[in-house]
Amino acid sequence: MHRRSFAKGAFAVAACAAPATRSLVRPAAAASVTEGGRRVRARDLDELWSAAEQARQWDARYGGGDGRTAQVVDVLATRAAPLLAGHYSEELGAGLYAATAELNRLAGWAAFDAGRHDVARRHFDQALSLARAGGDPELGCYVLATMAVQTMRRGYPSQAIEMAQGAVERAGRDAAPKVRAFARLIEARAHARTGDERSASRALSDCEQLLDDAREREAPTYIDYFGAARMASDAVEIYRDLGKPRIAAGWDAQCAMPAGHTRAVGLRLSVTATAHLQAGELEQGLAVGRRAVDILAGVASARARAYVEDIHTALAPWAREPRVRDWRIRTRRQLGDPGS
Repeated sequence: MHRRSFAKGAFAVAACAAPATRSLVRPAAAASVTEGGRRVRARDLDELWSAAEQARQWDARYGGGDGRTAQVVDVLATRAAPLLAGHYSEELGAGLYAATAELNRLAGWAAFDAGRHDVARRHFDQALSLARAGGDPELGCYVLATMAVQTMRRGYPSQAIEMAQGAVERAGRDAAPKVRAFARLIEARAHARTGDERSASRALSDCEQLLDDAREREAPTYIDYFGAARMASDAVEIYRDLGKPRIAAGWDAQCAMPAGHTRAVGLRLSVTATAHLQAGELEQGLAVGRRAVDILAGVASARARAYVEDIHTALAPWAREPRVRDWRIRTRRQLGDPGS
């Protein structure tokens, strides 16, 4: 559990997708009843879940590269690990594994956002193992869908599709609709990366239906943030990737991200800017791009910089325009040099 356990290594998607999916397919062993170490109590689990919620808020506001977000690794080492070595019942053990799995998922997400992909994958693998040990395929589904985002962003959309589909199949219909909806959304994004509009639209429609169903079912607290606004934000990216800027604009009108999700707002504006540029709308693209950069300048996120690079790429047809050169200079001043 210590940070030194996550040594650097090459990101190998082939070593990630199939084993990760198989880890969910295998039946989980029941949480062990242990007798050594300190006694674990319900309030200990509450503290871990509170730490996870704080990490989610920090990540959304400041980015995975911020020191506050990185503190989740210290929580794993100094608070979760001693509890895992403690004395607990089967019921408390399952809860302890789940909380520690979510903390590992958050540590992995922060590392991914900061561009530390090898470290991220190790945390994700640990999260999957803990979810399985706790007999929680629903949480395993969520972790694997999160891993699929990283796999897709690293340039392997076909493998990401397999991971997202495998996550839903293993979780089954007993899993909360909101968790399954998240996995379907990631599947839709990956299909869009392959240019498969039909499959992307179908997966997005499934996500929308599952979110409607979620109104009637309680969902785990770790996915409280996910709803129609997040789906709409990702739909903008889906149709941007499919080269359908008009459809993307329709989804953009439905985005209303909650307060505190600084990075998510900046990313969505970056995608919207590129969609405007796809449609040949230079002035709108620059205006929205400026808003995105203003927001993302305060976020420590390599992933956010990559989204701004997409704007630079989309501006290539107007490279000689003085206002485009001015935009590039301004962006470099605010973010360093995301795209040269």
